[in-house]
Amino acid sequence: MARGPGWVAAAALLLLAPGSEAGCAALGRCCRGRDLACVSTGWRPDRSHGACYCDQACPRTLDCCHDYPQACPEASCIVSEWSDWSSCAEPCQMTYRVRRRRVLQEPRNGGDVCPPLEEKAGCVEYWTQQGAECKQFLSPALITTGGYGKARKKRAASTENETTGYCVEFQLTAITEGCLQGNNSYTHWMRHLGEGHTVCVECQYPALDSRSLHCSGDGSESEKNQLLHWQALGNSRCRGTWRRVRQLDTCSCPSIHSFLFI
Repeated sequence: MARGPGWVAAAALLLLAPGSEAGCAALGRCCRGRDLACVSTGWRPDRSHGACYCDQACPRTLDCCHDYPQACPEASCIVSEWSDWSSCAEPCQMTYRVRRRRVLQEPRNGGDVCPPLEEKAGCVEYWTQQGAECKQFLSPALITTGGYGKARKKRAASTENETTGYCVEFQLTAITEGCLQGNNSYTHWMRHLGEGHTVCVECQYPALDSRSLHCSGDGSESEKNQLLHWQALGNSRCRGTWRRVRQLDTCSCPSIHSFLFI
């Protein structure tokens, strides 16, 4: 909507008011969006003198006061670093974990708005809140990024009975497009899953069952060249099939193709 003649008349009255000739600095306001009341008097960038504005719309409508960039500098939102991931929301089931960040500086004068302040990712916890183990066998194989292992070990109820783990190499035979569609930072690891790639999946405590000494879905009981199913935790659209290649008692997986059984 164009600035109406009524606002020009109002600006003319401001011209008569003492101390109102110096643009945005004299007005003492920097207004959000399009605000026709955010009007002062002074020189415009086109060298005309009269009504001028100090709102976020004035750079587009070309009627800013000459001192708008100095009096109303643009400032984008600034946020803190992400917090550590929380523990799983619910024990003994597939659920989610959360990380958050906070606003350090609100956006001003047309600066970039704040990005999301919370992210959620898939999660499975193996203990109740009372510390009792609730091991479960999940099928198909559930995998997540290898970086989750450090945080999971920290939350282990006890490390005294920790069993040495192992790694399994798989050749990916099929993968859904959903693995490429996650835009959140915690889903970027799924983009390293590609058809024909050989990936390395670690079975570590506490996902490693203390009785069978295997992780659920590791293919240890499968026949040679049998197609096995897997799914990425945190994105139900990212799944596929793979063939078990071999088991490695000593894990030396390359980080970019290193994953973790859940």
